Amino acid sequence: MIRLHKLLIGLLATLPTIASAAPAFPTRPISVQVAYPPGGTTDRQLRLLAELASQELGQPVIVTNRPGAGGTLAAAFLATKVPADGYTLAQAPISVFRLPNLQHTAWDPRRDFTYITGLSGYMLGIGVRADSPFKAWSDVVAYARKHPGELSFASVGIGSSQHLGMTELQRQTGLELNHIPYKGGAETAKALLAGEVMINADAISTLRTLGDKVRILMVWEPQRHAALPGVPTARELGINLVMPSPYGLIGPKGMPPEVVQVLHAAFSKALENPRHRQLLTEINQTAWHRNPQEYAAYASKALLEERRLLENAGMDVVLLPAEKP
Repeated sequence: MIRLHKLLIGLLATLPTIASAAPAFPTRPISVQVAYPPGGTTDRQLRLLAELASQELGQPVIVTNRPGAGGTLAAAFLATKVPADGYTLAQAPISVFRLPNLQHTAWDPRRDFTYITGLSGYMLGIGVRADSPFKAWSDVVAYARKHPGELSFASVGIGSSQHLGMTELQRQTGLELNHIPYKGGAETAKALLAGEVMINADAISTLRTLGDKVRILMVWEPQRHAALPGVPTARELGINLVMPSPYGLIGPKGMPPEVVQVLHAAFSKALENPRHRQLLTEINQTAWHRNPQEYAAYASKALLEERRLLENAGMDVVLLPAEKP
C-alpha cells in the first residue's frame, strides 16, 4: 500500500511537466501567401524556398498566390483576423511600404506585421534596343541635352520603382525625359522592341528575356552584378542612385519570438542552399538576407524612403497614422 502511494505521488508529480510540454512548432502545414501570379520568377523562387524550408521544418510549406493591388494583397491578408501562430505568412514586396504613403490602408507596416526574414530582390536598370544609337549612358545624356522632353522611357506604371528611379535620376542629372507608363514588364518589353519608347527602365530579369535584342546600359545596384560584369552601376556613371526592390517574409503582428526564430532559421538555410543560389543566378536576382531585427528596422526606414521618392516625383501623399493629429 505504501509502495502504491509513493508510485501515485511520483506520477502526479510528473503531470505538470507533461501538461506544459507543448508540441514543438510546427505541427502542421504552413501557408505562404505570394504577392504575384503563378509562373513568374518570384513564384518560382518562393516555391523553391518553400520546398527547401519544408525539409528543415518537417512540415509542408504551401504556396498560395494572392496577386493584385500592386503586390499588396498577400500582406493585406495578414492584417485581417489571421492568427499570429506562424502558420500563415506572406511575401512583402516594396509596395507594402509604398502604398500606405499614397492611400489609407488597413495596415501600418511599422506596427501590423512580424518581420521574419529578408529573402531577395529585383535588380533594376535601363535597357535599349540592340540597334539603338545609344551605345552607352553618355549617349543618352547627350541626346537628352539636345532634345529636352523628347527622349521617351517606359516603366511598368506610375508610382512603380522603375518610375520613381527614373524620376530620381532626372532630378539629379537635370535631364528632361518623357515618361510613358505601361501595365507590366511584358508591355514595356514589347514597347521597346516596337520602337514606341527609346529606353526602358525595368527589372533586369525582364530585359534579359529579350536576349540579344536589348543592350543594358546601367544597373541600379550598389555594385556590378556577376551576371553583367560589363554593365556599370548608376553610381559609376555619376548618379547617386541605388534602387533595390527587395522583398521578404512576414507574419501577423504578435507572433511568439520562438516561432519567429524557428521560421527564420529554416528559411535562412533555404536561402543558402546551392539549388536556391543557382536559381537566383538564373533569374538575375541577389540574396537579401535580413534577420528579424534588421528586417523590422528596414521596414520603418523603407516607409519613409518611399515617401521621399514619391514626393520627389510630385505625387500626392497621405498622412501616415503617426502623423495624424
